[in-house]
Amino acid sequence: MKLTTIIILILTVNLSSQTLHVNDKFLMINAAADDPLFTTYTAAMQRSRLYGDKGYKMDYYSDCYPINYSGDQAGKFYCIWKVNQVVVMNIEDYHKKPVVTASFPDMAILEYEPFKGIHVQETFFVYSSSIAMVSMQIKNYDNVPHEIEIYPILELGNDSLLIKYFDNKNFGYVTNHYESKYRLISSLYKNAPYPTQTRDFFCGNFKPYSYGGYSESINEFYIKIKTDYYSNNRSDTLNLKNDGYVNFIALHNKFTLKSGEQKNIRYFRGWQDQKENLDSLIGQINKLKTEPLQKYVDENVELFSKVPRINFKTEDEKLVYIGAFNLVRGCMLPPTDSAKHNFYVFSRQPLWGWGHGHQVLHESLSMLAYAYMDPLSAEGSQRIYIDQQRKDGLIAYRHGPRGLQDYPHYSKELGKEMSTTSAPFFSWINWEVYKVSKDKKFLEDAYKSGSKYVNWLEENRDTDHDGLFEWGPYGIIENVRDWYNVVFQVSKERHLDVDKEDISDELEDLDLSLMVVNEMKSLAKMAEALGYQKEKEKWMEKANHISNLINKFMWDDSTGFYYHVDKKNHYFKYLTRDLKHKEIIGFLALWSGTATKGRAEKLVQHLTNPNEFWRKYGIPTLSADDPFYSPYVDYCCKWNGPVWLLWDYMVIDGLKKYGYKKIADEISEKMLLAVITQLKKNHNFWESYSADNDVLNSPSNYIWDSIIARVLIDKYNKEAK
Repeated sequence: MKLTTIIILILTVNLSSQTLHVNDKFLMINAAADDPLFTTYTAAMQRSRLYGDKGYKMDYYSDCYPINYSGDQAGKFYCIWKVNQVVVMNIEDYHKKPVVTASFPDMAILEYEPFKGIHVQETFFVYSSSIAMVSMQIKNYDNVPHEIEIYPILELGNDSLLIKYFDNKNFGYVTNHYESKYRLISSLYKNAPYPTQTRDFFCGNFKPYSYGGYSESINEFYIKIKTDYYSNNRSDTLNLKNDGYVNFIALHNKFTLKSGEQKNIRYFRGWQDQKENLDSLIGQINKLKTEPLQKYVDENVELFSKVPRINFKTEDEKLVYIGAFNLVRGCMLPPTDSAKHNFYVFSRQPLWGWGHGHQVLHESLSMLAYAYMDPLSAEGSQRIYIDQQRKDGLIAYRHGPRGLQDYPHYSKELGKEMSTTSAPFFSWINWEVYKVSKDKKFLEDAYKSGSKYVNWLEENRDTDHDGLFEWGPYGIIENVRDWYNVVFQVSKERHLDVDKEDISDELEDLDLSLMVVNEMKSLAKMAEALGYQKEKEKWMEKANHISNLINKFMWDDSTGFYYHVDKKNHYFKYLTRDLKHKEIIGFLALWSGTATKGRAEKLVQHLTNPNEFWRKYGIPTLSADDPFYSPYVDYCCKWNGPVWLLWDYMVIDGLKKYGYKKIADEISEKMLLAVITQLKKNHNFWESYSADNDVLNSPSNYIWDSIIARVLIDKYNKEAK
């Protein structure tokens, strides 16, 4: 036999046998349409970039559509089947509906049967920021042959997909389309190089029998390919359109599968800035047309190898757990520009401005979970702050590829511009990451950086030097409230300028004071681990001093709760405003270990009161008996009632310190119910959740919801193996 014949035979075997296997039982799942599976996918960190990055949402659960993959402002792609002249378009028409058997940050593996006797293992793989592909391993397990036609489709709608030409050599369409920088929540930075004039290359690993572009609806296309067979002017090819604006483009392939035979069909969506090199994109896709995908599955299995193996009570919990790790890993990007280590964005899909490009300390609480998947990467994310920390100790509001961003804002009290920081969780995060990584070098560097940062806070966030702390003049973002807040916000509609909207710099702030206590206690733990006994004692002495002041001035006996106080006289009033509104931050006195045992009991009474904080989907940010309470999540950044998983986690952490483990576990169940309810409905995580309702609108797929994985680890008290 000739060598060329042998090579052809080997290639044929490789191409026809592409069934993928997950060699880790823990990662094997069986998720149907109504199971709580997170279905957003982005490229692996090493094949990703900050600008010109495209992620996708997989819809395998909507009966009235085909299995489809949609990218923010980039349309969707999917496949229509025809088996023995029977057109099978939507999931409701399938012989067996899809189930997902594996889900990773960049990949999903599904199984379904579009027609009796035809089994498909479909793999969706976001290979890079520019390339996504579908690999269909199609097998005829029937005892008769089947004639199969497939129509891979890229749809944008509104006649907004411009066909440039069909590339016969590489079996694909070249098209252009426009993507706006406008976003509902926060538009993309206008001067950043986000592509707007973009190019698509849509192709298969087969030479198409025909191809076409159409301005009609997909339902009309369905009728065309279904009824042409009976037409007097019958044509079994598509329209071969080579130019012009269309709603969608389609490829067309025909083949016969004999009994027992299988075939691997792939189609690809390449996407790039029109300024980029098309030949390079096509070259990468051509390599993927024949490349075995098992190695990428194995890489994902290895990625999960450090994740604690938990014997969950329910399959729902396991799906949430895997989805949470997929969420956080899917937000990670490689070193870029001023970011010398890997960093995260709040969301890669969908893409929105404020959440894209720079880290913020309260979002970095997601590292408490992520460290269990990749401790070195979690350390790298924290090193972004260490690397970019200002000489005077400031860790600014945002750090990342464009460096330190401190948003200077004018202080009326000091008569000068002041830098903006973030809610100080820095040393707590570093200590929690170290507990997983056991990396003494990281601990040493983090301790030095954290010490400088707390010194900066003492100098710049206690301007009256009374031992209690105030948010900075740009408090509306610094204090994590951003929008509606019963205490800090002056006007209900937020119609004034920022200087007049937020009064948090004119109060002694309970939340910030408790956070500083926790930072100091975290530094004490770090000092002890490093053998710095005197420094440990120094930090504990400072923390206890602030705790005593909080207990002296911020506790109200008449209501049994902690509140902010006026900066000048430490009253529970600011001018005519009553500051005694019960917010979730009162429970941070448990988290920081500030509350006495007796006061902890009173806090728990409020916490477990159904008329106050004990709500269906978690602990709300404001007590339900407050006149300003609202359970409605109709936008981002609401603080008068919605549930924020990170803050609920701090409540859980505090309860356990005081021995209230059963109550902590019950809050965990409420949080899980909120997450599971939404994942079952729409397969998204959300920035915040309604405490009372299952209908909500807020930014989706927000990185910090990955904290739910840490909730589950703590709940089952497991350590990484």
